[in-house]
Amino acid sequence: MDGRRRNPYELTEETPVYVISVAAQLSGLHPQTLRQYDRLGLVSPDRTAGRGRRYSARDIELLRTVQQLSQDEGINLAGIKRIIELENQVAALQARVAELEDALDGAAAAMRQREAAVHASYRRDLVPYQEVQQTSALVVWRPKRQQQSD
Repeated sequence: MDGRRRNPYELTEETPVYVISVAAQLSGLHPQTLRQYDRLGLVSPDRTAGRGRRYSARDIELLRTVQQLSQDEGINLAGIKRIIELENQVAALQARVAELEDALDGAAAAMRQREAAVHASYRRDLVPYQEVQQTSALVVWRPKRQQQSD
């Protein structure tokens, strides 16, 4: 949610409004097929207080997809159920990745602000130390011997 209050009467694609006969007509399937899909867990519509099924626009689209996979692609219902589960899992993971990217962006911005604050607090009378370049030369120091006077 984006923090705004939703109008309870606003219709979205997830709003369950279609009774089984209308959903069957919109999807091109028999009502008994919709009941079977519900029993198998392929498409699970919302229920009213009286236990009647109410389908949303998203449910209708899913019914059409199930029919297309079954009839055109020849995939059995168990395979279709697994495909739907995996698609739902991918969608959930994509949403999680988006959340983590937002959190990362926020943390990076906070880090940049803290870094800028640290840089602003540097004393200006200090000179940055620069690393002396290393060489492979070897210098041998021998102390001078003091000459003895007789």
